Amino acid sequence: MKLYKYLPLAVIAIAMTSCNDFLDEQKPQGVLDDEQVLNADNIDNLVTSAYAIWISAEDINSSFSMWNYDVRSDDAYKGGSGTGDGEVFHTLEISQGIMTSQWNISDMWQRLYNCISRANSALSVLGEMNAEENPIVESRIAEMRFLRGHGHFLLKRLYKNIPFIMDENLSQDGYNELENTTYSNDEGWQLIANDFEYAYNHLPEIQDQVGRPSKAAAAAYLAKTYLYKAYHQDNAASHQVTSIDAEDLRNVVKYTDPAIYAAAGFGLEPDFHNNFRPEPQYENGPESVWAMQYSFNDGTVNGNCNWSYGLIVPAIPGVTDGGCDFYKPSQNLVNAFKTDETGLPYLDTFNDKDYDMTSDNADPRLFLTIGMPGTPYMFNKNYIIDYTATWSRSNGTYGYYITLKQNVDPDTEYNIRSGLWWGNPMNRIVLRYADIQLMRAEALAQLGENLPEALEIVNTLRNRAKLSTSVISDYESLYGVRMNIRPYSDSYSKDELLKIVKHERRLEMAMESERFFDLVRWGEAAQTLNKYYIEETDNCGIYAGASFTADKNEYLPIPFSQISASNGHYTQNIGSW
Repeated sequence: MKLYKYLPLAVIAIAMTSCNDFLDEQKPQGVLDDEQVLNADNIDNLVTSAYAIWISAEDINSSFSMWNYDVRSDDAYKGGSGTGDGEVFHTLEISQGIMTSQWNISDMWQRLYNCISRANSALSVLGEMNAEENPIVESRIAEMRFLRGHGHFLLKRLYKNIPFIMDENLSQDGYNELENTTYSNDEGWQLIANDFEYAYNHLPEIQDQVGRPSKAAAAAYLAKTYLYKAYHQDNAASHQVTSIDAEDLRNVVKYTDPAIYAAAGFGLEPDFHNNFRPEPQYENGPESVWAMQYSFNDGTVNGNCNWSYGLIVPAIPGVTDGGCDFYKPSQNLVNAFKTDETGLPYLDTFNDKDYDMTSDNADPRLFLTIGMPGTPYMFNKNYIIDYTATWSRSNGTYGYYITLKQNVDPDTEYNIRSGLWWGNPMNRIVLRYADIQLMRAEALAQLGENLPEALEIVNTLRNRAKLSTSVISDYESLYGVRMNIRPYSDSYSKDELLKIVKHERRLEMAMESERFFDLVRWGEAAQTLNKYYIEETDNCGIYAGASFTADKNEYLPIPFSQISASNGHYTQNIGSW
């Protein structure tokens, strides 16, 4: 008899229900025999823990959204009460003093590999089932390979050189022999793409439960993987982009075909802001291709809420006491939303003068992404942001801007406290249709084969932004802001269009933890961030000693604990860590 460990004995809702019992991989929940496990009625029990861990293993300091690690970008400051508050993230923010032994380097590695372990445990058992007798098996295998791909994708973006756990039946000796440099960078991305391709070929167009990935979700992740793969970084002594692969870009175009998504009812929300609202009628909307599912009032003590944003909430006295005020938008990001008198952005000179709300024009998405002094917090006029400690625990070190996409109106039932921390039940969209279309625009622009379509995608998003004013329609009259945006109308060269697409991507995806990874993917991190450090020092003095080292700071180091435990099988990333 084969022993099946770490499998839940109770049926738990598949919509990513929290399950704290699954946190410790060393504590098996029970041992099931072949007959119990291979019973068709137990198939969903086998995959539940693989979904649940994406919620239960998240932490305020280690969010799978990666906001904690996006503080390395030019979009956001770390925030908090000062540089010593979450100091290990401060070192990431200034690209100085990063140690391989820091807990935040090791913690995310461990959490993500635990997630992959859950998927592989389910795959090991599902592989022994008869798909002809149990038709659902094929789809469940595809779901687990999708989740495994998701885990490897996040790890690869963070650490680059990682061991791949692609054999769900790997023995303990096999694990001990794994190396993190077995595959080239290009080969590693292809391994991840293979999981998503299997999922694409075996998942249904529409799932009966929203937490499960569909065929369109697999297509989106395939496209994203190929987009990262396209920017080759295969020189073992460098993190620089050595070439851009046209075949990979054509795969991006293939898997971002709007017809794939339209068949399942996916498309753009009519209002940009709808993507970041907690009300049930806005969750799992047309733009949400795949999302982490959160809830409350579901019979559990605190609900299946998202606590991973618990550090982001500002500390409003008597309202959100305990809010820690992390992940604060940068002045540089605010400036990026400025538009000229014609409604187009300043692509090259947006940071020459800091944005002035009363005299400068701005893209409406600015006020849906960032809470600005002089405007309401979360569109609630009871809380007007100002230049006081209420809106900056650091007393101005990290400025007074507030991110809006992750927070909710504190006067609603969606603002939920547990101990010192605040959570909310708003889903976190992992694959958003606007992101998918921007990937398509980027691939088309890089290929130089259909520039008009790439520009049309950008203009569609800009036109959507112009109409996304349902909650800010009175901002001009009440707060003196000036909103002005229009689509591009001229013809552009390939290089000009790439610049347009990249800037539009920054605006549309701002504060969604994509920016730093985009800069690394494009090979622009060192140039962009060192320029940012110099320009931003007047607004945020922590950058006075910041310096980004090319061929080092693009990726996190392999954790010291993992190197030590690998018996020489793991190689440290380049950069003299």
